[in-house]
Amino acid sequence: MPESVELWWARRQWSKGVDVPYPIGTYRTEWARYPVLARQYHPDLNHGIVLSQVPPAAEVFLVWECDAGHRFVATPEEQRSRPAGSRRRSTWCPDCSALATGRRVALPVVDLGMHSCGHARDPRRIESDPDDDRCFLCRRLDRTQITRELLVTMAAPRSRVAVSTANSIGARYAWQCENGHPAYEATIERILSGRRCPVCRHARAGADAVPVGEAFLSEWAPKPASAAEPELRRRLAQRLAVDLTKNAVRVARPFFSHLEVWPDIIIPELRVAIEYDTTGRDGLEHVGRREDVDRKKDRLLRAAGWEVVRVRCGKLQPIGPYDLTASGVTSALIERLVDRLGEVRGSLIVDAYRR
Repeated sequence: MPESVELWWARRQWSKGVDVPYPIGTYRTEWARYPVLARQYHPDLNHGIVLSQVPPAAEVFLVWECDAGHRFVATPEEQRSRPAGSRRRSTWCPDCSALATGRRVALPVVDLGMHSCGHARDPRRIESDPDDDRCFLCRRLDRTQITRELLVTMAAPRSRVAVSTANSIGARYAWQCENGHPAYEATIERILSGRRCPVCRHARAGADAVPVGEAFLSEWAPKPASAAEPELRRRLAQRLAVDLTKNAVRVARPFFSHLEVWPDIIIPELRVAIEYDTTGRDGLEHVGRREDVDRKKDRLLRAAGWEVVRVRCGKLQPIGPYDLTASGVTSALIERLVDRLGEVRGSLIVDAYRR
């Protein structure tokens, strides 16, 4: 169970038999990957204990203060896992995060009676055919030749009962893909319109046309997040005669809602993906849960027969066997990167592509 910082420190002094159980700087390397947390931590709020004296896995309540002046209590594990899917700096402060999230306004429920089919009338939809008193859902089921029973079987187990009793359009339910992809949420209207599993829909746009492990051009690939990635690509093209135009690799299992991943640089001839990682302007990139996503991405690539070389900048530490640390894109980095490619695929193979 987590305990207050003063009790935790006193217990460590007693168990180790010293006044300073963790000297200053003991965990500096571990905390250096979280510059935002280092800025939010103040020793004067935590009985003079410096952040580098606190193990990242310690079950201890610490006091933090965000840039806006909000003070809150959280354990190191809670703080390191806060970024989640947000790119806001306020994510590491629960008060700022709550203020930045808009509150939903509940509309008053209006009872418009029942259709002849027994379902409630939907105030958001105007029935176009007054002679047909069935609800929109029932009429759509007739047009798509899908029975209510078949619709229920398409739902995920935890949503089947809810779908069987659904009487309005707009509610979101969980659905199970027939190809075994992870369950997804959608409205009944979207299911009846044919826009179903997002993994299957995205794969039809490109990934289904290539085998697992094949590099290809994808319309879903995002644009470079920084100017350093194009510069790294340009310098690498000057050193190696390889094709750097591909932007996606087909993988066997879904990566979120896609059967493809998008490394920063892809070298199909060597089957090596290169990633350029920084913590970003707000210190939220490639740390905490985002680092877990990077590891998952690397596992999918390796399972498809590829290897990954990550260039980790700033305070980011290597997470793979071939990762490099750097301060930026320089000529020295390019030479180290080419040498590392030789370690991965063999110097003789890489030398064949040298310019």
